[in-house]
Amino acid sequence: MRAIAICGSPRRGGNTEQLLQHCLDRLAAGGVSGSLVRLAEKRVEHCTGCAVCKETADGSCAVDGDDFADIFHELTTADIVLVGSPVYFGSATPQLMALLDRAGYVSRAGGGLLSRKLGGPVVVARRAGQNFTYAQLLYWFMISDMVVPGSSYWNMAFGADPGDVQRDTEALTTLDRFCDNLLWLANRLK
Repeated sequence: MRAIAICGSPRRGGNTEQLLQHCLDRLAAGGVSGSLVRLAEKRVEHCTGCAVCKETADGSCAVDGDDFADIFHELTTADIVLVGSPVYFGSATPQLMALLDRAGYVSRAGGGLLSRKLGGPVVVARRAGQNFTYAQLLYWFMISDMVVPGSSYWNMAFGADPGDVQRDTEALTTLDRFCDNLLWLANRLK
């Protein structure tokens, strides 16, 4: 069993990355290996709406020359998918949405390559906007036919400066429960 956590923050080492690493550590303690993909280190172009993915047997994307194919391969080979974003003006980062838009189209064109994978969103903001961003990312999981377990609250935290989320103990407890539910569900589905 393997997990992937995609960090949509354009900054390395920030609060979003810390929350995703917290989740990966919790999953690892439960026997699930994982990897973190930092979009800050990648280049993913936006979807052009060309629909070439619908015409290929494997749902491959016509946009070439970026890191999408490698990340998408990791998405399709993982059992658990976590997606994290800081809140930028009430929504997820453009970098993350470019990846998710393309992954969604290619997955659907390939016959539902993300279907029935487990996972969920993680969001962080200085003050507000978490609910909308959480819902925005949750919609992607739902339309991708993925399975998202609940938790004791929504997977969101407060933090402005790197490390602030480490003091949001309610958020960390919520993420622990979310990861425990992922592990519980994964074991039941084996």
